[in-house]
Amino acid sequence: MTSWQPAEDPRTRPLRSWAFDIGCAVVAGAASLGHFLFGQTAHPVHLPLAASLAVAVLTAAALPLRRVRPGPVFVWTLLAAAVLAQWPAHGALFPVALAVSLYSVAVTLRRAEAIAAAVLVVGVVLLVVAQDGTRHWGLAVTDAAGLAGAVLLVGLYVGTRRAYLAELRDRAGRLERERDASSALAAAEERARIAREMHDSVAHHLTVIVALSDGALRAVTRSPAEASDAIRDVSSTARQALSETRRVLGVLRTGSGQEPRQPQPGLADLDDLVARVRAAGLPVRYERTGAAAEDLPTGVQLAVFRLVQEALTNTMKHAGPRASAAVRLQVSAGEVRVDVDDDGTGGTAAVGAAGGGLTGMRERIKAFGGELDCGPRDPQGWRVSARIRPGPAAAS
Repeated sequence: MTSWQPAEDPRTRPLRSWAFDIGCAVVAGAASLGHFLFGQTAHPVHLPLAASLAVAVLTAAALPLRRVRPGPVFVWTLLAAAVLAQWPAHGALFPVALAVSLYSVAVTLRRAEAIAAAVLVVGVVLLVVAQDGTRHWGLAVTDAAGLAGAVLLVGLYVGTRRAYLAELRDRAGRLERERDASSALAAAEERARIAREMHDSVAHHLTVIVALSDGALRAVTRSPAEASDAIRDVSSTARQALSETRRVLGVLRTGSGQEPRQPQPGLADLDDLVARVRAAGLPVRYERTGAAAEDLPTGVQLAVFRLVQEALTNTMKHAGPRASAAVRLQVSAGEVRVDVDDDGTGGTAAVGAAGGGLTGMRERIKAFGGELDCGPRDPQGWRVSARIRPGPAAAS
């Protein structure tokens, strides 16, 4: 901040600050008034009350603005002190106003400007001493330097302390904003995760329920036993969908951000998934080779499970009648590969919005550093292929 720039906005200053600065001006003016009414100097001159009041106002008039315009207030007070050293009494000075203005400069402005102001104060004090006709210059210089130095040190300490506290407040504000931003980012990620979970679970189970209901409707007259089995499968699938929906929504209700106590589906649940899809009427061939899958991180297992679930759901919805699917899972020490193929003749699955469909698959696989490839097969059908390389990030 330069000497002539406002240090504070006078429109936003609290009333207690104005009251304190006006009080400082009153004290400085009263000291000057008393000095020129009753003071004893080498050249005594007792002024009338009106003249003494004028001198007091001249000395302390600018002090109420000492924290708004510290530079101009110091210059005004310094010039007033220099004038009073010449008139009305040579060598007369009561340095209260000068000390207050120097303190304001030391607190508010740069250190170099504060030191320069202290040197000017020493010069004015020595000017007063010279007008008084002293012979003890060593003592006079020591007193002047001691006065200015004491005020300067106190002002610099207070200014440094205020700057330190302001930096702490600013840092606390930045940390709070960063925390809010991190919380918002975490909430967005959690919403995306829940959207993927809801899409994968609800879409799959509803597709299975629709397929089972259609089969039960067709078999209700020609084979009541098969229709009854299909209705039982509908009930079981609906209950499972309801359970998974409650689990996901339970996280939203608790707001704890922790994983639910009920274990997430993994590779061990693929057999049940394939069985449900077969019961819904889609022939599925499932092959699994390689190392044991139990050692894989739960996040990787969940991603693979949801990928297979979504791919089979899309096959049931879009592949058309008389379609079949094949699921191949290969687990090795450094890689997990899963392929889901179908030979359907229907339209391809839509990418959909973020958090669902092929976009949701890609986000899940990418979260573990994997790659997803999906597209039509030759001569017909659809293929979904993913490779995941589990690492430290997947384990966390």
